Amino acid sequence: MYRSIAAIQDALHSGKTALDLVEEHLERIAAHAHLNAFLEVFTDSARAQARLVDQKIQAGTAGKLAGVIIGIKDNICYKDHRISASSKILEGFTSIYTSTVLQRILDQDAIVIGRLNCDEFAMGSSNENSAFGPVQNNWKSNYVPGGSSGGSAVAVAANLCTVSLGSDTGGSVRQPASWTGIFGIKPTYGRLSRYGLIAYASSFDQIGFFTNELQDTQLFLELTAGEDSYDATSSSKTYQPRTALPDKLKIGVLAECLTHPGLDPEIKSKLDQTLSNLKEQGHEIVEVSFPFLDYMVPTYYVLTTAEASSNLARFDGVHFGYRSAEAKGVEQTYIKSRSEGFGPEVQRRIMTGTFVLSHGYYDAYYTKAQQVRRILKDRTRSLLTECDILLSPTTPNTAFELNAVKDPIQMYLQDIFTVHANLTGNPALSLPFGVHSNGLPFGIQLMARDFEEDLLFHAAAKLQAAL
Repeated sequence: MYRSIAAIQDALHSGKTALDLVEEHLERIAAHAHLNAFLEVFTDSARAQARLVDQKIQAGTAGKLAGVIIGIKDNICYKDHRISASSKILEGFTSIYTSTVLQRILDQDAIVIGRLNCDEFAMGSSNENSAFGPVQNNWKSNYVPGGSSGGSAVAVAANLCTVSLGSDTGGSVRQPASWTGIFGIKPTYGRLSRYGLIAYASSFDQIGFFTNELQDTQLFLELTAGEDSYDATSSSKTYQPRTALPDKLKIGVLAECLTHPGLDPEIKSKLDQTLSNLKEQGHEIVEVSFPFLDYMVPTYYVLTTAEASSNLARFDGVHFGYRSAEAKGVEQTYIKSRSEGFGPEVQRRIMTGTFVLSHGYYDAYYTKAQQVRRILKDRTRSLLTECDILLSPTTPNTAFELNAVKDPIQMYLQDIFTVHANLTGNPALSLPFGVHSNGLPFGIQLMARDFEEDLLFHAAAKLQAAL
């Protein structure tokens, strides 16, 4: 199948049509329905798009992504197509507009093949929280793919589409990328517009991409980055990759990640060997201290749940989405619709967020968490003035079996290495790093200074050469 944009282009040059590519992908998606990666396949609209793309190819007016088959996470809006954030509460809702990032991709003649399963409202680390059932890891079907963008990761890893869109609030692109053996990027906060992304935590959320090839990640970022008048948090900084980047890098290795008691010994051993290879190739490897590792997950969950409790207040059973048939009167409509429409994890986070914002607890939790976030940002900025790149494992371990983690706190700790970049806003990339003796893949994470994704990609290429 077509694991890269280059493979798609080769197929088109050798006589295949975009419609041929769509039909092949539709067959493959049907054959892998057991993975539950797709919530809906856009068969008719994908075929219609393909015919238009074929006409443009014949006319010589096709865009840079002509014929590229993509999937979108079920929290990214696509006009006249259903969207549910994998929740019962948005049952039957059809989007009335297209997200800015997706529109920029469509403008380059990519073809959307369907919407992808995820944890409900992007809240989860295993893709077991979807109202439509869990996604299965394509490496081992009784294992989780990671979350919350598990469907997006599996769709690319299993070659059901060439590139997929996800969202990353605390590692929701990078963690499943690690657990399915592909690339996953969270750009700098503000690099991509959030318009058309259903909000979980607005000061953390960022759309990201899953790919099999590093250069495809670069191209998608290049084509989608830029200011958007519909999103006041989008940056006016254009993405202009520099041609002169340092050949030899100073790489800061986060010491607390390497000594974390939960880090799998095989991942640690592979990391040590790779760092040795990088040093032999002339890169400077320095161990840097980041003594706030144990504060990051609590800080993240105080702030994100607070934002979620506000963002999800709009789903009330009145304006759109699910409305309880048992409700009588406005108050019952609110209570019953939300109780029946939201799943357990979403309810837990809404309740937590409401608590930390409540009178008497606001300063003790929310204000203090914002202060810690500032400390984390300042320390990260300081480290990145000393180093070109920060490096850590993406996750402490490989994927676990479905239904194996019952304790919410243990589930939250799956994000211990990834929430860092969301708390600080820095760009971060997970790239395939190896396959464990248990037969499951794992990744390594790179983090760069704000708006220096070009250096991130440059460092990733150097790291690949050292594997």
